[in-house]
Amino acid sequence: MIGFMGTGKTSVGEKLAVRLGRRFLDTDCEIEKTTGETVANIFARLGEKVFRAEENTLAKLLADKSNLVIATGGGMVLNPANVALLRKSGVLILLCAEPDIIYERVKRKKTRPLLAGGSLKENIVILIKEREKAYRAAADYCIDTSGQGVEQVVERIISVLGDRIK
Repeated sequence: MIGFMGTGKTSVGEKLAVRLGRRFLDTDCEIEKTTGETVANIFARLGEKVFRAEENTLAKLLADKSNLVIATGGGMVLNPANVALLRKSGVLILLCAEPDIIYERVKRKKTRPLLAGGSLKENIVILIKEREKAYRAAADYCIDTSGQGVEQVVERIISVLGDRIK
């Protein structure tokens, strides 16, 4: 699963993995395990460039894996090399949502370093606009999670993927 923060990648990914009998992996959590640092700390102490390098290292490790449901960090597919690596063994499903919905989902979370400073709503809109073209180019399928529950989104993904998930 790819897409902006707050679109449901982790929540949907966990449920989808259970439904498909596959292992779930969240790339941000994996990076935190590997580095011993939170994503926020990596951004604050080492910078975005170091974090993006960690994402690329992880994408290389995941490229030949199978039977996984992966929730990527919001910026992972901004690097075309990561897209190519993830596409080697998987289908990329873009989860998207309206900016107001994303705002409601992330407004209480303090662990979103790219949204820090200024108006949270404005930052969401700006970042979505900056990333939208890359998200759409990387995606094999796009599913809008606005106003839908996790189970509804999981059902939609299973329907869209059909025979590709067997």
